Amino acid sequence: MLTLVRHGQSAANARGVMCGRSDPPLTETGRRQARALATGLPRPTRLVSSPLARARETAVLLGADVPVEIDARWTEMDYGALDGQPMSALDGDAWRAWRSDPDHVPAGGESLAAVRARVAAACAELAAEAAAGEVVVVSHVSPIKAAISWALGVGIDIAWRMYLVDAAVCRVDTSGSVPLLLAVNDEGPLHAGSVLPA
Repeated sequence: MLTLVRHGQSAANARGVMCGRSDPPLTETGRRQARALATGLPRPTRLVSSPLARARETAVLLGADVPVEIDARWTEMDYGALDGQPMSALDGDAWRAWRSDPDHVPAGGESLAAVRARVAAACAELAAEAAAGEVVVVSHVSPIKAAISWALGVGIDIAWRMYLVDAAVCRVDTSGSVPLLLAVNDEGPLHAGSVLPA
């Protein structure tokens, strides 16, 4: 199984701003989310993380007794000058350009097509190992959406039709002739008991 975990809440997520290559740590809520996820995930045979602190910290808090491998292909999209800005920083024309063209580079950052290319390569490399074991990747919104588009065999423009919550899990079965998407936004143990504040 290829299990894709979005990192727990960071201060930027809590404020609702675009957070790409900036590197805030997890909030205490994000740490609780990561510890809760650990109770519902199978023991990984391989654990991979984005190099950004919020993903690395989530990976460590999953509590697996396997080393965390860093792979820069799983880092968040580069938002360029938009990093740290609210979504309202984009005017209508900028939104239309970004949503209509996967090759559009917002504010000197990175295109969705570029994210899709690097993540698809990472997924293809992990597929055989995930077919035989439990490969867990801790990453971010845009790379996980790119991985889902890879699994479905569709273009990255589908990213605009997805929403991923903090600390959610997506699962892809890579054991067949084509990847099979089994779960999206699985929050599992996050719904059990009083893990998070109301």
